[in-house]
Amino acid sequence: MAPLCPLLLALALVAIPGVRGACPAAADLKNPDGTRTCAKVYDKSDPYYENCCQGAELSIGPDTDLPFLPYDWRNVISSLVVAPRCELTVWSRRGKGGKTRKFKSGTYPRLEEYRRGIFGHWSNAIASIYCRCY
Repeated sequence: MAPLCPLLLALALVAIPGVRGACPAAADLKNPDGTRTCAKVYDKSDPYYENCCQGAELSIGPDTDLPFLPYDWRNVISSLVVAPRCELTVWSRRGKGGKTRKFKSGTYPRLEEYRRGIFGHWSNAIASIYCRCY
């Protein structure tokens, strides 16, 4: 039975989708011309990680300050990826008002998993953004 356990564990790890799902790796965030991207945000997420980071995407450059997101992006962001050595600060209201949270470098496929106060979460709740890179 003991030799079978490592084999079963290896098979289970292969069968389980990665935490990133369909989201790009943070280190892969670059514009087509090779310039740096601070973050990418997506309007779709899903209970299944492999279906996250889908739909429309918005690339955010370093030192981008958007206290008023475009109308079609306000309160629709469900997934995001932040590049290495960057930090994305978000607010729940326009003009950098309401609740705030900082997302460090990494992949966040389901913003439903990040609390915003007692009863809320960050999916479909972002109205202002500031992205900076070190």
